[in-house]
Amino acid sequence: MQNSDLKIFDASNAVRTFGHGKKLVTAVDGVTFDIKDGEIVSLVGGSGCGKSVLAKIMLGLHRQTSGTFLYKGKEITDLKEHWREVQSVFQDPFSCFNQFFTIRSQLKAAFGIYKTKPSDKEMEDRVDQALLAVNVKPSEVAGKYPFELSGGQMQRMLLARIFVLRPQVLIADEPTSMVDACVRANILDYLMKLKEELNMTIVFITHDIGLAYYVSDRLFIMHKGKIVEQGAPDDVTVNPKCEHTVQLLEDIPEIHKEWIKR
Repeated sequence: MQNSDLKIFDASNAVRTFGHGKKLVTAVDGVTFDIKDGEIVSLVGGSGCGKSVLAKIMLGLHRQTSGTFLYKGKEITDLKEHWREVQSVFQDPFSCFNQFFTIRSQLKAAFGIYKTKPSDKEMEDRVDQALLAVNVKPSEVAGKYPFELSGGQMQRMLLARIFVLRPQVLIADEPTSMVDACVRANILDYLMKLKEELNMTIVFITHDIGLAYYVSDRLFIMHKGKIVEQGAPDDVTVNPKCEHTVQLLEDIPEIHKEWIKR
C-alpha cells in the first residue's frame, strides 16, 4: 500500500566530494529534494553531472560529505537492511553477474539478502515467475552462463532479479543505454510492469530527457553536481527555466518541436 505523504528520500543541502586540496572534486553540490512513495522521478543530465554519484548515495554506496540525506526519515547505516528495500539496475548487466556461475544459480543466490530464506521450492518457483515476468521461458536460460546471452537478454536478467527480490525502491541507472530501440522499449515496459506489480518507487537515471518525459512523474535536471531545475515533465519541458534544460531539449529537436506546439 502506497503512502503519498511518505518521503522515501529526503535531501537537504547534500554534498559529496572526492579527493583533497587541489584535487578536490565536488560531484554532488548542495542538492535539496524529496521523492515520495510511489513516484517515478528521473535525474536527467549529461555525462559527469553527478547523477550517478547521487544514485549511489541513494543506494548507500556513498555517504554525503555534508548536509543531510535520509531514507524514510533516517540515515542509511545498515547496508544489508537498506538493500532489502532498495535495489538497482545498471547500464552494464554483465558487470552485475559472475561469469563463472549460471544465471539461474545467481538469481537464486539473490535470496541471500533476506533475513529468512524461502524454502528451496519457493525460491525455484519465484525464479520461474520472475523469468516469465520478463518474457523469458525458464528453459531458455537453464544451464546458461552470462557470457552466453546477449546484452538485451542480460538486461532482462537484471530485471528478473528485481522481480525475485521485490524491493520497495528501484534505482535504474541508464538501463537502456546499451541496447537497441526495440529492446529499449521492452525494458521500459518491464520497468512499468515492476512498478505496477510491486508498487515500487523508481528513480530513473538518464541523459535522455525525451525518455524521462514519458516515464516520469517529476524531472530533476542536473548540471555540475547541482539540481538546476525540477518539476512536472510538462512544466520542465514546455517552459524550461534553465539553459541546461534547453540544451537537453535541443539534443532531441523533433520532440522539442512537438512539445512547443502544444
